[in-house]
Amino acid sequence: MAQSPVRYTDAGVNIDEADRAVKQIRQYARATFTPGVLTDIGSFGGGFALPKMRQPVLVSSADGVGTKLKVAIEAQKHDTIGECLVNHCVNDIMVQGARPQFFLDYFACGKLDHRVAAQVIKGLARGCKANGCALIGGETAEMPGLYADGDYDLAGFIVGAVERKKMLTGASIKAGDVLLGLPSSGLHTNGYSLARKLLFEVAGYKIDSVIPELKRTAADELLRVHLSYLKPIVTLMEAGLLKGAAHITGGGITDNTPRILPAGLGVEVQVGSWPVLPIFELLRQIGQTPDDDWRRTFNCGIGMILVVGAKQKEAAVAALKTLRQRSYEIGAVVKHSGGDRVKYSA
Repeated sequence: MAQSPVRYTDAGVNIDEADRAVKQIRQYARATFTPGVLTDIGSFGGGFALPKMRQPVLVSSADGVGTKLKVAIEAQKHDTIGECLVNHCVNDIMVQGARPQFFLDYFACGKLDHRVAAQVIKGLARGCKANGCALIGGETAEMPGLYADGDYDLAGFIVGAVERKKMLTGASIKAGDVLLGLPSSGLHTNGYSLARKLLFEVAGYKIDSVIPELKRTAADELLRVHLSYLKPIVTLMEAGLLKGAAHITGGGITDNTPRILPAGLGVEVQVGSWPVLPIFELLRQIGQTPDDDWRRTFNCGIGMILVVGAKQKEAAVAALKTLRQRSYEIGAVVKHSGGDRVKYSA
């Protein structure tokens, strides 16, 4: 039997610290509220009224940012990692034509620091607001013994909506269609386990080392924000120019592009048709990584692939230019008769 009272704080959980975090979180979340939000932060569940649609389809996704979290923690920079998470989730539902409606987060740690939690949520809120998505709730969990002090985990859950007849399914894609690649900002949220190993273990860089080939620190490069491609996709959809879209995440162009192709089709990707960012060339050089593995680990400078008809290509490129969105014609859809569905040609 305990000789003196044992409180929750003695087990490593500080409810007062959680209350301080929630007060700051509420402020950031409320700034993202849209007309559809029906409940305030702190309710047992988040209520949301969907926009009026004839045949609404809900599209949902859940994701994390992988070991990019380790970079943020080591660099002690926590205000962008949430934005990366939101943008990643937005892209995942936008490739099916769904506009983001609301977002929920899960933040877990060993010992809660309300200042760190608030910075993470600040980034989430900034990403939600930029994408017209309401941050309507989430969970902040303090679990001593499961996470080391200073470490935390982050996951996001998004729900979007689209008229059924306007869903992007890729069903109309055919041989001869064109692949337009939209540039990434860097690694986005994939390949960080290999990138960290190569930069920190093999090459011996520190988090604050200036990398000569990149002319910036490792932290600045690795914490570049994952881009949202909502505006380009919406623009081409509304113009009736978009047949399909693939978010280039884990698996790279090699594994993600076939996910939107009808049976019997593949793609031929033209190597050298877009500028590969210096970080990817550096990582390949450090690790002497084989091309196939390199292309399946990293996005290599392309964060989104849009499929448009050959006759609509010029109109699509012109529409993207109105957004100041760069694009590159990186290949074409071809008939697939066997073997890999994504082939690279020089």
